[in-house]
Amino acid sequence: MSDISITITDRTGKIHDVTAPTDMNMNLMELIRSYELAPEGTIGVCGGMVMCASCQIYITSPHKLPEKTDEEEAMLSEAFYVEGHSRLGCQINLEGDLNELKVTIAPEG
Repeated sequence: MSDISITITDRTGKIHDVTAPTDMNMNLMELIRSYELAPEGTIGVCGGMVMCASCQIYITSPHKLPEKTDEEEAMLSEAFYVEGHSRLGCQINLEGDLNELKVTIAPEG
C-alpha cells in the first residue's frame, strides 16, 4: 500500500492535511467525501459521472495533471466560480505523483 499526502482547504478556509491511498482507484472527489470535508449532498452530487460541477476544486500547487477531457471542459464551462486552475475532483485519480498536492474546494454553486 502506498499513501500520499494532500492538503485540502475546505469551503470555510480550514486547511486539512490528509493521507490518500493510491492503491484503491480513488479520485479527489471521493477523498474529500471520505474525510467529510464538505457537507453531505454538496459535493459529488452526480457520483463522479462528469454530469455536475459540485466537485470543482482549485489546484493550488504546481503539479502536472492529466489534460481535461472534453466532458470535463464542457461541465466547467457551465459551472460557477470557475478559475484558470479549476478542475473536477472526480477526474483527478489519486496517484503517487500527486504527493503533496494542494487544492481548495470551490464555493458551492
